[in-house]
Amino acid sequence: MKIYDLIIIGGGQAGLSVAYFLRRSGLDYLILDDQDEAGGAWLHYWDSLKLFSPTDYSSLSGWQMPETKEEYPLRDEFIAYLKAYEARYEFAVQRNTLVHRVTKDNALFKMATNNGNFYAKTVVSATGTAKNPYLPSYPNQSTYQGVQLHAVEYRNADLFKDQKVMIIGGGNSGAQILSEVSKIAKTTWVTLDPPQFLPENIDGRYLFYQANSSFFDATTDSFNRQVSLSDIVRVESVRDGLERDVYHAVRPFASFYKEGVVWKNGDREIFDAVIWCTGFKPNLQHLEALEVVENNHIATKATRSIKEPQLWLVGYGSWTGFASGTIYGVGKTARSTARELKAHFKKRL
Repeated sequence: MKIYDLIIIGGGQAGLSVAYFLRRSGLDYLILDDQDEAGGAWLHYWDSLKLFSPTDYSSLSGWQMPETKEEYPLRDEFIAYLKAYEARYEFAVQRNTLVHRVTKDNALFKMATNNGNFYAKTVVSATGTAKNPYLPSYPNQSTYQGVQLHAVEYRNADLFKDQKVMIIGGGNSGAQILSEVSKIAKTTWVTLDPPQFLPENIDGRYLFYQANSSFFDATTDSFNRQVSLSDIVRVESVRDGLERDVYHAVRPFASFYKEGVVWKNGDREIFDAVIWCTGFKPNLQHLEALEVVENNHIATKATRSIKEPQLWLVGYGSWTGFASGTIYGVGKTARSTARELKAHFKKRL
């Protein structure tokens, strides 16, 4: 039975970032990834998705993403970069391996997977959120007979040609998908609050600086009070939507019915499809047997689990480091995680 010093669960940007900072540590590690190729969650996003910042600010630690033809890189261009990044540093990755359950016995972690059991002294969970899409619950939702899909299932607008489509969610995914679908369908945009568009001169570059400064001292970072990671960046598709005047958001409806929705004033409206752009929750099901998950959250000090100190969590959002679920934010938390792992094993020598 082989026992690794460390197993990293998830081979996306967070898992690769941790591996990068451990490449000269001498630790015997393995990345377990459930995909058949590099790319992580990006493999499941819609075809036309664009990053929110130029390549200079859309790179992982150690190697800058190559320049792209347009200012904001496409999803496929970033996937190609992740593949090249993984090959460049020759990370130890086992593909098509889904971790179902993590348990611990006598200071040793056991990972039960579709390819058998793996054992390690420490674990970094970097599974992100893409496998756990969030859908709000509305009355009579199950009676609706139109198409319903989450943004993670959306690929392109072809399915919705000449249809009437409701898009729910006021963030970047909602704005980009609405712009695309509105070219060939009649759209209605539902958001909890009026959507906030960033000024034209603010994009991921500014959020990059915010992530770096906030990582060290969030209490003194005045920029954090001016913009939010959830504000809409004016990438090309969003600028196009603004020029076509398609962004007319309305507040949520009361309930579904068989053919559509019932608005709060009692009016009924037919919709052929609903696209939920309502975000994700952390994918932590594989860790539940460790009894550290409470309300889909794990208490941590930085990225290290408080209840299980041989477990680290990277890339899940603000509770594992400001902007740690983003390309520009994950590097800082990955570096600190690697530093703690190296210190952990040094103490054991």
